[in-house]
Amino acid sequence: MALPLLLERFAALPQFHSFRARAPRAGETLLVDGLAGSGDALLLASLATEAPNRLHVVVADQLPEAERWLADLEAILGEGFAALYPPREGFGEVEPHAEVAGERVETLERLSRGGVRVLVTTARAVQERTRLPRALADARLELARGATWRLEALADHLVRVGFERVEMVEDVAQFSVRGGIVDVYGFGMNAPVRLEFWGDDLVELREFDLSSQRTTRPVERVVVLPVDVVPAADEAAAGAAADRMSLAALWPPDSLVVLPEGVHLLPELRRTWDEAEHHLELARRRGEDVSSRDELLQPPEVVTRSLKAFATVEIAAAVDGDAGVSFPLR
Repeated sequence: MALPLLLERFAALPQFHSFRARAPRAGETLLVDGLAGSGDALLLASLATEAPNRLHVVVADQLPEAERWLADLEAILGEGFAALYPPREGFGEVEPHAEVAGERVETLERLSRGGVRVLVTTARAVQERTRLPRALADARLELARGATWRLEALADHLVRVGFERVEMVEDVAQFSVRGGIVDVYGFGMNAPVRLEFWGDDLVELREFDLSSQRTTRPVERVVVLPVDVVPAADEAAAGAAADRMSLAALWPPDSLVVLPEGVHLLPELRRTWDEAEHHLELARRRGEDVSSRDELLQPPEVVTRSLKAFATVEIAAAVDGDAGVSFPLR
């Protein structure tokens, strides 16, 4: 549930008007201090409310801090305004945890169609290179009544994009095939959906209840997002870093980047850079076929340079002289 009165009161503060008068442009950084508790999230929520067509991005050091921002923003703005893009939990291209992989894909899909007003992420996630943005368009599956699919081809597609084939769907990222019936439950879906085929023709789509397995209401169409995208053998052989994009490459040029208090961006990027080489070397010694570090991550200096191109608000413990705006809310 959004808190419009709180946003209205905050936007009426003289300090907020001072902030707006000195808001940074692309390539500029404005320091802000005096924001106690969740005041930082309240500032960002007020900005996002006043500029609904602008993308606002929070880049935290670590995932727990990013999750705190997401929780505060959802408490203030309500659900649906903000989205989390978590980093991979491993250093390979394929994410081993379905929930993390699904959240990454779902957020990228929303971002690609302008469905995210506030993006919350981490330094490591921004540093990553990934095939997901390009592969998402091909892996995204839209099914509607009257579509034609061979069941074997549909099942192969779902397996290729990370779904687990099971006897009975009981959780997200699973699908099952029984005769001409396909049950599928993907990330971003309100409920699992039962697809009924007559031969190769999709004749009916209905949501169903996981506990009872009974169908509930009919739907006209469903979008099935990939859980993960595993490149085909020929794509994996190419393996060029140019085939992979960074998260920041998807942001509009006028996006506003927010760096929370205490963020140590360059040291965190360097730590990830060094840690990746260590883990990849251990994997090579075990005989595993792994990508190079340059294929998986951008160098720290490249990341910081790309972020500095955006308008930036840095939440500081104290503003030095006349360098920024102070919100004495303590």
